[in-house]
Amino acid sequence: MEPTTFRAGYVAILGKPNAGKSTLLNTLLQQKISIVTPKPQTTRHKILGIVNSSDYQILFLDTPGLLQPKYKLHEAMMSAAYSAINDADVVLLLIDGTDCNLEEIDEDISLKILEGCKKPVFLLINKIDVLQKGKILQLISKFSEKFSFTEYFPLSALKGENVLQIVATIVPLLPVHPPYYETEQMSDMSERFFVSEIIREKIFELCRQEIPYSTTVDIIEFKEQEGKPDIINAEIILERDSQKRIVIGKKGIMLRTIGINARQDIEKFLGRYVYLELYVKVREDWRESDNFLKQFGYK
Repeated sequence: MEPTTFRAGYVAILGKPNAGKSTLLNTLLQQKISIVTPKPQTTRHKILGIVNSSDYQILFLDTPGLLQPKYKLHEAMMSAAYSAINDADVVLLLIDGTDCNLEEIDEDISLKILEGCKKPVFLLINKIDVLQKGKILQLISKFSEKFSFTEYFPLSALKGENVLQIVATIVPLLPVHPPYYETEQMSDMSERFFVSEIIREKIFELCRQEIPYSTTVDIIEFKEQEGKPDIINAEIILERDSQKRIVIGKKGIMLRTIGINARQDIEKFLGRYVYLELYVKVREDWRESDNFLKQFGYK
């Protein structure tokens, strides 16, 4: 590594809920660190993913989906997106090409958040594997009328189409700078954080309606044991007693299923056995409480 030529910098990934931001980050890293579900608003934190090379280090920031806030939790999520723009050297705006109405682009919140942004901004049009070329060209034409994008990239975040080309285009735009992190490191988030996210992912997958959005997960014990499974105790936090009954389920079957599915993925992620114990707690209206939002890491 030559200090005079090595490049390192931050790249923010922005977009509306379910645009495919977390899928893109996982594809870039070739490892799953951001949870992914078919439901919108899965990502709530700004998650750092690090792509390392002998010539560069790119610090990708996966962000919560852009939305009009309804709760203080949403405000904290939007704050994470804004801070990612401030931190970034390059910004990627990812849109779902199959779910983008050409007539509504004028009011697109994704464009509003970019107002005044003077940094290089790429428009990434996701799901080209199912998009017609004509629709892609229409989207590029319409978005280019609203903002001066540096580059346009049709891609498939899931299948990896055109993803490497994005990296190659980003690198020259990064400042000459030594690595910010050890080159073996893939994120700055703790194992406790990723464990809580995996549990929350299973709740999104298994529970319906409002339950996933009213839920957060708090790790209350994470104990590594040499020669024995790690001990992990986690609280599933809900807003209502009625939600608690649903998450526990008849004879505890739902909670057991969440635990079994989460434990399997946690062990795969950590590369070691764990003993996982889940508890269900009610914290009324925690999404509107500054104290709870701070306690659970959203502020």
